[in-house]
Amino acid sequence: MSSPQLTSGGTTLERRIGLRPAVLFNMLEMIGVGPFITLPLVIAAAGYRLSIWAWVLGAAIAVADGLVWAELGAAFPRAGGSYAFLREIYGPDRAGNWLSFLFVWQLTFTAPLSIASGCIGLSGFLGIFWRGLDGSPIAALPALHYSGFVAAAACLLVTWMLYRRLSVITGMAWVLFGGVMAAIAGVIVSGFARAAATSGWHMPAAPALPAALAVSGLAQATLICTYDYWGYYNICFLGGEVRQPERTIPRAILLSVFFVAAFYVLMNVAALPSIGGAAAHAVESDAMRMRLVANIAASAFGRWAGYIIALLVIWTAFSSVFSLLLGYSRVPYAAARDGNYFRYLAAVHPRHGIPHRALVTLGLVAACFCFFPLTQVITLLVITRIILQFFLQQAGVIWLRIRRPDLERPFKIPLYPLPPLAAMAGFIFILIKRANAVGELAVAAGIGVTGTAIYLVRARCLRQWPFGCPAQDRNPPPAGRDSEAV
Repeated sequence: MSSPQLTSGGTTLERRIGLRPAVLFNMLEMIGVGPFITLPLVIAAAGYRLSIWAWVLGAAIAVADGLVWAELGAAFPRAGGSYAFLREIYGPDRAGNWLSFLFVWQLTFTAPLSIASGCIGLSGFLGIFWRGLDGSPIAALPALHYSGFVAAAACLLVTWMLYRRLSVITGMAWVLFGGVMAAIAGVIVSGFARAAATSGWHMPAAPALPAALAVSGLAQATLICTYDYWGYYNICFLGGEVRQPERTIPRAILLSVFFVAAFYVLMNVAALPSIGGAAAHAVESDAMRMRLVANIAASAFGRWAGYIIALLVIWTAFSSVFSLLLGYSRVPYAAARDGNYFRYLAAVHPRHGIPHRALVTLGLVAACFCFFPLTQVITLLVITRIILQFFLQQAGVIWLRIRRPDLERPFKIPLYPLPPLAAMAGFIFILIKRANAVGELAVAAGIGVTGTAIYLVRARCLRQWPFGCPAQDRNPPPAGRDSEAV
């Protein structure tokens, strides 16, 4: 397959991403600050004996859902990922126009929050070195802390780093990836070393829980693990820049899930003896949760080892934000190219070949979110995306098989339709088998309702579905592997 090149006007993207950088970009997004902060939360929610199963169940859901992404990504390798999928599945001149708009609308909330959460995690670990980071520089605005400014500065720095050609970005990503692997290895080695120096590895004693409470805890822990696994689909958002996408995208998704699952399970096993009763206290204290993995290293090898782990986790958080902003910046660009979002964001930089306006806009919004409290942000992120993105794709891949059986599918889901059905069952489990599920579902529903209302007003003005047919120049190019469509 030939690689489309940039036009003289700089309006298309060039296919330059191979398998290794595709796996790299996925893993950078997956292994952010999340597992280092949420490790004690998973143990506290599920208990010591079920915590490992939460990571395994999360990996199983990721594989099942990853197969859905693989089939759609290979069939529609375009910038924007889910945006392009939903338009094709449900029809660009029918409900697909509404659902793809709804996806971009929810991404307006969830993408900047995801990026900001990584930056806030980064500033939290930085507090180990800067004790006054939680102070307020402006007496009249006590809600503003130095940590928020540091997080926003990190977000702007990543935006600046991504404002260059993809070949340069790939080189940066490999350097960042080295620090990510060092951080994971440090936590694993520290956990086993501390266990060996005391009484050896053993499962901490824990009281038996009633079945209903154990299931609820496992569901909450699996929800957290699902958040930590997310990112295996990042390469789909860069679909318009992938070489041989029919082979690269499915392989990158599955390889990244298997690698990261192995790291997470091993991290959990290594940390169990060292965490002990600290997991319950970590839930109550943000500072303790932030520094728990650093404390494990310090207890195993000394204070400086704890500082080194903290620095590596800061590096990892920065790397995750790097990958998040890289992938998500392609979504508003893709929607704008279709006339389904602000046209201003459809520009490609004439020299760097990147969607620079979408990149800068998303980076600035994420920097603003760094000053907001992110209590329960993981839960809200997961629930909103499951309802307004993942369910639509899992049901959609089945509907597409029925509606367009002759569509060229370079990669087909093995054991179809079991994987999409298993992914939906797993997501339903973590949605309803938790405390306070109704209120959190209501927030996600509110985002969907407001996005639908905005779409209907806009569609009426533009005479789009359901009020009329969109103009031909608003439709995406024909589906297929060689389509650059955005």
